[in-house]
Amino acid sequence: MKIINRYKDTLVLFSFLSVFCFHTLFTHAADSITQGEFIKDGDTLVSNGLNFEMGFFSFNDSSSRYVGIWYYNVSVPAYIWVANRGKPIEGREGLIQMKNDGNLVVLDENKNEVWSTYLSNPMNNSKVVLQDDGNLVLSKEDDGDLLWQSFDHPTDTFLPGMKIPVSDEMKDTIIFTSWRSKTDPSFGNYTVGIDSKTSSPQIVIWEGEEKMWRSGYWDGRLFTGVSNMTGYYQFGFRLNGDEKEERYFTFRKLNESDKVMFKIDWDGYERMYKWNENEKLWNVMQKEPVNKCEFYNHCGSFGVCDMSNSPICGCMKGFEPRDKDDWKNENWSGGCKRRTPLKAEIVNGSGSVGEDGFLVQKCMKFPDLAQLVNDGNGIVHDSEGCEATCLQNINCTAYAYVLGIGCMVWYGELVDVQNQDNLGNKMSIRLANSELGDGDKKTKIWIIISAVVGVLVCLGIFVWLMLRFKRKLKVSAASRSKNSNLIVSGGIKSREFSAAFSESTEAYSLEVNKLSGPELPVFNFSYIAIATDDFSEENKLGQGGFGPVYKGELPGGEQIAVKKLSKRSSQGSEEFKNEMMLIAKLQHRNLVRLIGCSIQGEEKLLVYEYMPNKSLDFFLFDPVKQAQLDWTKRFEIIEGIALGLLYLHRDSRLRIIHRDLKASNILLDEDMNPKISDFGLARIFGGNQDEASTNRVVGTYGYMAPEYAMEGLFSIKSDVYSFGVLLLEIISGRRNTSFRHTDDSSLIGYAWHLWSEERVFELVDPSIRDSSPKNNVLRCIHIGMLCVQDSAARRPNMSSVLLMLESEATTLPLPKQPLMVTSMRRYDDVEVHTECLDVSNDLTVTMVTGR
Repeated sequence: MKIINRYKDTLVLFSFLSVFCFHTLFTHAADSITQGEFIKDGDTLVSNGLNFEMGFFSFNDSSSRYVGIWYYNVSVPAYIWVANRGKPIEGREGLIQMKNDGNLVVLDENKNEVWSTYLSNPMNNSKVVLQDDGNLVLSKEDDGDLLWQSFDHPTDTFLPGMKIPVSDEMKDTIIFTSWRSKTDPSFGNYTVGIDSKTSSPQIVIWEGEEKMWRSGYWDGRLFTGVSNMTGYYQFGFRLNGDEKEERYFTFRKLNESDKVMFKIDWDGYERMYKWNENEKLWNVMQKEPVNKCEFYNHCGSFGVCDMSNSPICGCMKGFEPRDKDDWKNENWSGGCKRRTPLKAEIVNGSGSVGEDGFLVQKCMKFPDLAQLVNDGNGIVHDSEGCEATCLQNINCTAYAYVLGIGCMVWYGELVDVQNQDNLGNKMSIRLANSELGDGDKKTKIWIIISAVVGVLVCLGIFVWLMLRFKRKLKVSAASRSKNSNLIVSGGIKSREFSAAFSESTEAYSLEVNKLSGPELPVFNFSYIAIATDDFSEENKLGQGGFGPVYKGELPGGEQIAVKKLSKRSSQGSEEFKNEMMLIAKLQHRNLVRLIGCSIQGEEKLLVYEYMPNKSLDFFLFDPVKQAQLDWTKRFEIIEGIALGLLYLHRDSRLRIIHRDLKASNILLDEDMNPKISDFGLARIFGGNQDEASTNRVVGTYGYMAPEYAMEGLFSIKSDVYSFGVLLLEIISGRRNTSFRHTDDSSLIGYAWHLWSEERVFELVDPSIRDSSPKNNVLRCIHIGMLCVQDSAARRPNMSSVLLMLESEATTLPLPKQPLMVTSMRRYDDVEVHTECLDVSNDLTVTMVTGR
């Protein structure tokens, strides 16, 4: 009997401990409370995925306690929402409680309400849940109907997953309000929200009632005034809905695991933070305003702010300072005034005056207070109609036709204007006819002067050539015999090459020698001009971001390819020097060989070995020629590119990141062997350097790794991403950007779609699909999917890629679904071609982006 009783006692004790432990575990992991339940100071709610935590907090040794939400398990607290921000609780006797009427409340030590959800209709079955996106949701327990959520009542932080309504009435727009100080969550002096009362929504920071900064207008891809913003459709900001429906902004993270937030900080600056787990700190990824010109209307009406100028403020063309003394003292608040009145402003109509016209200004941050034109039948749909509309209204000061927005016009003074290099905003400013005429006259005068000078120069050259020709006629027959071994190449005598090369070589090569060293031969410009038949159109091979490329032939019969730096090139002298110095030091069978260079004044040339089969894209994306690339040849090309990249990353005496690997930069020799070319954008890494950042993102849309395009971070893994895109293009015979009008948006998205449905062999180019070894092809697709992973850490390095390609015994990890499925800044049906920066399918581009 005692044994039985002892067993019962043990069982009861075990049951009690089990219930107690289970209750403790449940309490710790709880993400919700229901009516009648409460949370004491010291206890917390934790979201189901362990992303966010809710409870009481304070600063330092302060007795003031607040109820808030913060990122869970982060060593540097980041409070994203505060309930009782204006009414702190003194001491640690506060409670968070679900009342019987269905409201969530915060009670102080005397059980007085200091904060509530203030539901007007009592509920007897509600509960509150802390969700994994940081949203605190109050809903009905039986059917889940939403009653209240913290995302509708934010404090100072915008999180991915929030919806910010876009309304014509500011009172309906969510406003984020800064803290008063770093340790005081009460209402501060700065607010940020969406201003949509004008032509298109824009983000605005206010200091009290005054605007402090604005983002510029949303054009369907990005905010036009933010210089470091990139327009990616699958992540970043997006405006959902249309004018007839509720419209709202959302933000999508590049990687779902990232801890990201936007804050209007207590000092008035809006910052984007991202948690760095390795360094245990919050990195500032973006900050606005970023400089003096970003502050609202810094140069006054009709003034233009430009950080590249000194002083930074200037007047628009046709305008002058209102107060020249203030302007000299760098007090620009008064702005500028018209130098010549418009036709309608002429008093009593005295004087002969022509019609007003427009001056086009490029690379501008559009002025504030634009109005969207509607002609009664809808928005004006072309630039000509926009100009006509502005001309018909005497109060219209300027207009701009913008893809994604439509026709914008400005009335009265133009405020908050900024010059933004590398952005494509273009607007037309109304000026008096005489202001436009002066410019036309000056232009005509310069054209006439240039023409006269040009004729004189041509005559001088002609006379000089005639004199040289007469001297050549006097050369003795013996001398001609002595040089009889000089052959005629391409219809031009080799003697002319010798003469051209010998003349003034010393003068022109001095600058080059300082840059290139003894490893790079220097050619005289005239020597190369003769070799290319004076850069004739017949010898032009193509056009790249650097400039045109010409075919030529040296006296010995060696064929060459000459890259000529264009004055309008998106690349410049730095890229020229970079490529010249880098490639001269690199020697590998899968890298194009640099023969020499030439500099004469502004004329800059790079001379390469000639590749008779042009570039890979010439064959790969041509429906007829791609059949010449069977699977064996394509695999050899893939392997050759991988070997070339491995040499750059690991085996060369310099560690090189190419940064612009794409099909058009893979040249093919007479045996169709691949050679990597175009090192103008490459960067050298130190021996222990793994990653670097830049404020100048360069590369080609469709090939840039997400972390590089969005954050300016680049490494050898950036090249791996580009290689992955190229590998998938080689297998499929299709450009990454050819899917932009499909549901998959990109080749990467299409490949993942087929992969997830186990139909990935359908990715293979139909011209070779039936003749290709299935297992080998599938393995290469698998490798390509690993190379285009969103996270750089998940991508293999090139040595691993080669091992995977060459050894089928190597086990391949499974790829994760890529979020980045497009790399084109685009509209639904219009390719973007900016005025200040030419962007096309396969053109190298430069963007300014910040970190």
